[in-house]
Amino acid sequence: MVDLHAQYLKIKSEIDAAVQQVIDSSAFINGPGVDRFAENLAGYLGVKHVIPCANGTDALMMALMVLDLKPDDEVIVPTFGYVAAAEVISFLHLIPVMVDADCGSFNISLDELEQYITSKTKAIIPVHLFGQCCRMEPIMQLSQKYNLYVIEDNAQSLGATYTFSDGKKKKAGAIGDIGCTSFFPAKNLGCFGDGGAVFTDHDELAEKIRMTANHGQSEKYCHKIIGCNSRLDTLQAAILDVKLKYLDAYSEARYAAAQRYTEGLKKIDELELPAEEPFSTHVYNQYTVKVKNGKRDALKACLHEKGIPSAVYYPLPLHKQQAFKGIIRTVSSLDYATQLCGEVLSLPMHTELEPGVQQFIIDEIRCFFEG
Repeated sequence: MVDLHAQYLKIKSEIDAAVQQVIDSSAFINGPGVDRFAENLAGYLGVKHVIPCANGTDALMMALMVLDLKPDDEVIVPTFGYVAAAEVISFLHLIPVMVDADCGSFNISLDELEQYITSKTKAIIPVHLFGQCCRMEPIMQLSQKYNLYVIEDNAQSLGATYTFSDGKKKKAGAIGDIGCTSFFPAKNLGCFGDGGAVFTDHDELAEKIRMTANHGQSEKYCHKIIGCNSRLDTLQAAILDVKLKYLDAYSEARYAAAQRYTEGLKKIDELELPAEEPFSTHVYNQYTVKVKNGKRDALKACLHEKGIPSAVYYPLPLHKQQAFKGIIRTVSSLDYATQLCGEVLSLPMHTELEPGVQQFIIDEIRCFFEG
């Protein structure tokens, strides 16, 4: 699904030099490379503050921790997607309010979003799924109308750009009150282990997030709030700082690969190909198709027999997961998310995907449907 080694080989000398520099300095925790990477990522995103941390789940948890929410306050989250956002909501004794998926983009649906908002609703977590932005302009309008926080999860869409109706552009994660991301190796900007970051333009929130990530202290042994221990180590920061320079090129390579898939598969009636929203660029963390007529699992098995990896993101919506039984709230049946879980299939997608390899994948998919 992802060829991380081939990606590394192209920038091996830069990565190796950056790693060696950290080893020589022995500043493995909170070394100068962490601040340098944070500053460079802030410049790329166009935000005032970037606070690196241990992983994307910690980023989401700390974003919620600094908002002074109370037990049983409600946070709106999509039911179709990875567990992390809903998990940290529940972990902090808040109520996940789960919303259905959009029929085209897989992102959170806005069709019924406003009716989910109650006096207990305090925040919305839009998750920019598979590589493109949610409909952030109407989400921000709702947040202003009801005085809600917006925490963006752009773990799968770092580098995507949102265009507002007035032509203004902002990077995914830099639109709401707080943005969160993951640097898991398979992400568009991935490190060589675990890592994450929180970003914001709000000075007070940034200060609280920094303290939260550092045991609640602003100076050593002076603990002002309850926090946790969540750090991006210097080795990972050094690697990420090198790769950040190539992020736009990586996005372009993924987009080119996506267009090759689309051109090769567009005539197959039983496949619905990814929809590209007009307001967002698409950085294709995943190339996810919908397989009609109940043939998804058969296609997956066929590809496996040919040595072609594929993956189902995601096989079960969050509102049907046992962990959330009895603790969520919803308004609708969430039928579309459930349907998606039986249809979606993600094909190999990475920066080193060669046209010849893609053509082999395309040919095998065509053979499955056309015989």
